[in-house]
Amino acid sequence: MATLIENNGQHAGRKHRILRREYVLGRHPECDIVVEAGAVSRHHARVLRDGTTFFIEDLQSRNGTYVNEELVYGKRALSEGDQIRVCDISFTFNSNDVTPVTRTGGVTVLMEDGEYAQSSTIMSKLDISSDEGVRFSASSDVKLQALLEITKSLGRSLSLDQVLPQVLNSLFKIFLQADRGFIVLREQNKLIAKWTKLRRETTDTIRISKTIVNHVIDSKQAIVSEDAATDKRFDMSESIAEFRIRSMICAPLVNVDGVAIGAIQIDTIDQRKRFKAEDLEVLSSVATQAAIAIDNAQLHERALAQRELERDLQLAREVQNGFLPKSVPNCSCYLFYDYYKPANHVGGDYYDYIGLPDGKWAVVVADVVGHGIAASLLMSKLSASVKFALASNEDPARAMEQLNQTLAADQLEDRFITLVLAILDPQANAATFVAAGHMPPLIRRADNQVTRFAIRDHVGPAILLDDDLTFESHTVPFNVGDTMVLFTDGITEATDPDFQLYGEERMIALLKANQTNDPTIVGRAIVEDVRKFTNGIPNRDDMCLVCISRC
Repeated sequence: MATLIENNGQHAGRKHRILRREYVLGRHPECDIVVEAGAVSRHHARVLRDGTTFFIEDLQSRNGTYVNEELVYGKRALSEGDQIRVCDISFTFNSNDVTPVTRTGGVTVLMEDGEYAQSSTIMSKLDISSDEGVRFSASSDVKLQALLEITKSLGRSLSLDQVLPQVLNSLFKIFLQADRGFIVLREQNKLIAKWTKLRRETTDTIRISKTIVNHVIDSKQAIVSEDAATDKRFDMSESIAEFRIRSMICAPLVNVDGVAIGAIQIDTIDQRKRFKAEDLEVLSSVATQAAIAIDNAQLHERALAQRELERDLQLAREVQNGFLPKSVPNCSCYLFYDYYKPANHVGGDYYDYIGLPDGKWAVVVADVVGHGIAASLLMSKLSASVKFALASNEDPARAMEQLNQTLAADQLEDRFITLVLAILDPQANAATFVAAGHMPPLIRRADNQVTRFAIRDHVGPAILLDDDLTFESHTVPFNVGDTMVLFTDGITEATDPDFQLYGEERMIALLKANQTNDPTIVGRAIVEDVRKFTNGIPNRDDMCLVCISRC
């Protein structure tokens, strides 16, 4: 899956997954990727997918779109690691397609499979995974001071874009013989060149032997070669020969958990200035500090992504709450109480009060299978559809059938909705209900008897199980002094620490014990009883409860 990663700005580190064939970038809030900068056009650019190839296209923006600092004219193909800039905001393009090319800092990096002779004698190595392997002492006071400066600067870095260049810049200060350097991270079993540095801008291509880097990462051992050109370990490496690398040193990046997450390598083409065995400790010390800083930067990026997710979930919760009633109906014939508690930030339970002609009221309680974002999205669709169905049909059974047909037209797989609809008629002193795979309501009569309906006799199939379902309505008396309770299974299937269910029988007993016609007292008593029963166990499902009293 291809992604665009924001490199800077207030959303630095945020990843955008390219899930569709077209993604628009711009300042307009309806853009797929909103770029919050005044110089950005409302619809600035778009990313297009054609098969396995991705393109960037400028949408005639005022300030242009750049890829690797080259102005885009029309449409341009994207490669792994391309840097896309929209005004001051830059993005890194990543693709899951296998490719040997990674661009870092405008330098093309080629990963090559040079043979690595495991049987040859290693001139010197240092085990980074051992507690005794790294000692923070360099061969000179200058190098020691540089190490201290690295430690201090890395401790203040919370972005990979800050950490990685700092590491290479510091190494070039310590190792004056270094001509080039790079940092490679292993992500999902893939080597990704994250940052490169050249002493002299004599080439725009760096070749890396994957075999060498993988060996260093897998063994967690730093290695040094005084003369790579004649080292038998690298006999078959074209990158060594073509770029006349005379000496190289490579160290693994091992995080605090002992996991090798990548490697640092620096090398030289000057045969007079070779790396020595004692340089291993210096590079390994830097690698140890760098690994910690990279780990912290990645944790920071994940924390940013988590905060962004939490903001999105909070927005989703606010949007979802907009579909639920703001208050109970102000009606002289009925009193209402409702309670709603999602298992996550957003939920799939739904309830509503809908005014009908002749003083009637429709009360809906529904449960979308599952919970979370997917269930809440279907719930929002349900909210609009149920109002339309009731406005189009006087018969509640026919309204339920139309509701099912409307939702089934979307052809949603592995989704269904249980729902109970109660039509309150104050003139007839009656309530008519239709149940679609949902528990019918409980009614406590004025004489304190609880009417409990047989599910098999009064409940139809759940909505979305088929596109052509039929339902039946059932009318029962609902007189002054009666109280009706509608609920979702998050109430009755709440569990205690011993995994026992709260159950309908316990609710019936509570209704009989609370001989009051105030639905608020009844509802709060049920909620409190469920809380005591669960004894701190978090609700695994959304909870919804509606209580209605005839007055």
